[in-house]
Amino acid sequence: MSSFLRYFAGTALSATLSLWASGAAQAETLTDALIAAYKNSHLLDQNRALLRAADEDVAQSLALLRPVIAFAMSGAYTDPASAANGGQNTSASAELTATLTVFDGGQNRLALDATKETVLATRSALIGIEQDVLLSAVQAYMDVFAALQNVSLAENNTRLISEELRATEDRFEVGEVTRTDVSLAQSALAEARSNLVAAQGALATARESYKLAVGHYPDTLSGIPNLPSVPTSPEAARAVAVQTHPDIIQAQHNVTVAELNLARARAAQGPSVTASVGYQRDDNSDEGVTGQIQLSQTLYAGGRLYAAERQAVANVQANRAGLLQTVRLVELDVGNAWSGLAVARAQLGASDQRIEAAQLAFDGTKEEARLGARTTLDVLDAEQDLLDARTARVQAEADQYTAVYSVLSSMGLLTAKHLGLGIPTYDPNAYYNAVSSAPPKSLQGGKLDRVLQSIGRN
Repeated sequence: MSSFLRYFAGTALSATLSLWASGAAQAETLTDALIAAYKNSHLLDQNRALLRAADEDVAQSLALLRPVIAFAMSGAYTDPASAANGGQNTSASAELTATLTVFDGGQNRLALDATKETVLATRSALIGIEQDVLLSAVQAYMDVFAALQNVSLAENNTRLISEELRATEDRFEVGEVTRTDVSLAQSALAEARSNLVAAQGALATARESYKLAVGHYPDTLSGIPNLPSVPTSPEAARAVAVQTHPDIIQAQHNVTVAELNLARARAAQGPSVTASVGYQRDDNSDEGVTGQIQLSQTLYAGGRLYAAERQAVANVQANRAGLLQTVRLVELDVGNAWSGLAVARAQLGASDQRIEAAQLAFDGTKEEARLGARTTLDVLDAEQDLLDARTARVQAEADQYTAVYSVLSSMGLLTAKHLGLGIPTYDPNAYYNAVSSAPPKSLQGGKLDRVLQSIGRN
């Protein structure tokens, strides 16, 4: 091999050995990987923050239903030389006012309901992100697991061909085979070494993907657990998906938001009533209380209000169509995931049969070659067929696990809660309950600090 290949192979082999060096006591299970992915995901952190931002929209909408209390002070100075008839050259006053929208056709109440529905839609989107994070962790774990086995197979194949080369050289020395047989064995060994380097490179790549998905490089892997249960038919899986998939639930809430916004657009065309009360005092100790009720309605706005209503109607239609399309896409995902699982299961069964046949063929060919009935090329071909069969089984097993979890994801069930990971999960109600009532800062502070501390965001 070239110096570069020797360096790369040595580096990849060191990475391989490091995965196994810590012993079974430190072995990392698939469950461990899922837990780490859930805890370390910056994508989940990002979308949790977006959910908390949506929670604050509820507080702001609720505040529109409450009075606004404002305080104002003013002062004035007049140059005595320019003031008419002399007089006082300074003045000051203070005013405290409270204003409340008494009636607006339900616009503010509808806005509050719409923001609540938006929060629920955002929560569903967060569940969808959680599914993506966990499925990526499963894929990364199985890729590393398969890559480790492929490296082991490639190493074993290299050793076997090295032994075959030595045996061929010995037979050449005594005249049993020709130089061509030796060259064939040497070529096969070079190919085996190349395949080993490729397998080690695939392992290095899989480790990097694992770090991205899980948050750290893989330790010793403990193997793969029992497969989680899935429905017995794609029809049963689709029935569950239509009821539980977060994309469908999110689309349903988006339809409700659009309908509420349509009602708001229509209410904006009606009258509104605002009441205010104020108290004023100046530096002469003159004081007074004022009260005011104002009825207003827009009679003409250049067509803006009716355009807003038509836009809201179009948004309702778009979101309803989007809901139907989402249902179809989810059903499609279930069908594709189920097909992938069926293919993986079939390939795994076929791979077992292929290995059994390839092993018998290799053993027979090797024995026949010893008796002179087969050539070195026949032995090398049989050995390559056996390696290919074992490699195919490794990939088929990894594909089966990924396919099972893909079915769960397509059903909307690939969550930390459903998988029973046994860890505290993010509670979206904690922050929502702390801010949705729009409490004053002095009352909110202590409780909100505790909530933020509990989710690791001080």
